[in-house]
Amino acid sequence: MLQLASLSRAFGGLKVLDGLDFTVEAGEIVGILGPNGAGKTTLFNVIAGVLPPSGGRVLFEGRDITAMKRWDRCRLGIGRTYQVPKPFSHMSVFENVMVAAVHGGKMSVARARGEAIQVLDRIGLAHRARVPAGQLALLDMKQLELAKALAIKPRLLLLDEIAGGLTEAECETLLATIGAVHASGVTIVWIEHVIQALRRLVKRLAVLNGGGIIADGAPDAVLADARVKEAYLGT
Repeated sequence: MLQLASLSRAFGGLKVLDGLDFTVEAGEIVGILGPNGAGKTTLFNVIAGVLPPSGGRVLFEGRDITAMKRWDRCRLGIGRTYQVPKPFSHMSVFENVMVAAVHGGKMSVARARGEAIQVLDRIGLAHRARVPAGQLALLDMKQLELAKALAIKPRLLLLDEIAGGLTEAECETLLATIGAVHASGVTIVWIEHVIQALRRLVKRLAVLNGGGIIADGAPDAVLADARVKEAYLGT
């Protein structure tokens, strides 16, 4: 579904991504780990079209989307959440999801209204539909991020540290939702520092460091890798 070929991204003289090769098959749920500053969010920004790569290509379902605008990638079926939730704070939860469906999913207002109702019910936020997004607690804010991404009806979903800052009970609620989304057929790539959350759902784990993937495979094997311990967990 997703192929990154010799992908690079530099900021001045700093190479954050350096000739990275990575593939994700349709139906997978892949976790991505890496120390702070390893370029994880930069990777998502390049995949989603927020940042252009300095070199290499991004292919989605065999199609080269390297030069494609971010809104066109969204309408092609690539959805994402942000590490720091970015709602329209003065608008209601329902209106936020409507905006995503209309502008991200290119739906008519009538269709977007129905989609927003279904997504909020699916996520468990229907009872908060009329609440201004700026008044939400952290768990509801993260669920709204997920709801907005799902409103475009993505085939590929990029989750950026969506479990960060949650209590154990809140994390359980979120994991159940993410598991259900994946079971519905959505391919997921998930950046996360909460390792136990990743291990509950992912079958494959990749570690980003030094501009490239230093380990990729079954979670237990990856976490036992000496390079991963040195780079991420500490020796």
